Amino acid sequence: MGSEHLLINACKMIQNRRHFIATMAMAGASIQLSPSIKTIFQSVNKFPIHLFSKPLDAYDTDFMCECISGAGIDGIDVTVRAGGKVEPVSVEKALPDFIEKASHHGLVTDMMTTGILSADDPFTGIILKTASSSGIKHYRMGWMEYDLKSGVLESLQKHKSGLNELTLMNRKFNINGGYQNHSGKMIGSAVWDLNLLLQSLPVEFTGIQYDVRHAIVEGAESWIIGLHLVADHISSLAIKDFTWKSIEGRMQPVSVPLGEGMVDWDTFFRTIKEKAISSPLTMHVEYPLLTGNEEGLTLSKKQPVIVKKLKKDADFLKSYLNKYQLS
Repeated sequence: MGSEHLLINACKMIQNRRHFIATMAMAGASIQLSPSIKTIFQSVNKFPIHLFSKPLDAYDTDFMCECISGAGIDGIDVTVRAGGKVEPVSVEKALPDFIEKASHHGLVTDMMTTGILSADDPFTGIILKTASSSGIKHYRMGWMEYDLKSGVLESLQKHKSGLNELTLMNRKFNINGGYQNHSGKMIGSAVWDLNLLLQSLPVEFTGIQYDVRHAIVEGAESWIIGLHLVADHISSLAIKDFTWKSIEGRMQPVSVPLGEGMVDWDTFFRTIKEKAISSPLTMHVEYPLLTGNEEGLTLSKKQPVIVKKLKKDADFLKSYLNKYQLS
């Protein structure tokens, strides 16, 4: 049997793409890859960069896409939720229309951010069906809360049941739902709880959108342990930075441009490489894109200001992907 047949059969046997990448890396020294197999391998190993659309949601779609494309970003992580770029009530028409416009600007739209938490919600099936048929492969869920009266572990068990049902729907529509770890008191803030919540669930359909910024806010020194713990559950990565600032006498995390804050990017990307994590990136810009004076500018004058800031973050991110040979 030829080397290509061996590789293809191996791919079929290995469902977890991280195991696939690790296996291919070990085999690479002894097996010559044909151009077609190389193309498959490179597409699996790529980290496409998307911009989380929230800071540009108030602008029309063409302006948004021009800014994102001009900054050298691959695609859009579009908000499909109440108050977002696409409202759930109009998703069946609005989402395909948005994706078509984005494609005209050379942008991919295979990620979205939602408020989805339950398979029973009447909009869940409509959103997932529309998204999947439109080429979206990943979505971020809403956030679950602890019921401290019932207990921490009891809350996790309760939510796990609902997550099992949502996983079945994700499988039905061949889409991945990612739960974001977010600083605060909701489920996922400590990261370890997501390991318990997602045990036995297939990462192909239900995983974690790992947010390094929020992980470090909650675990300044221990965050790396949490990353190792949940590595096999990660299906997408949220990228942003922060610093601590005293606001009204209280230290609070404040978002800043990439590289200007507390995130240890070398440790983060080195670990991503060591754990053979391969997933799309959603770049979050949660600091002001415009100053107070710039808010009053015309759109044509706002655009270069926005593009410059987005490009600075995108270039920073690309530099680390290149440094650790992840691009």
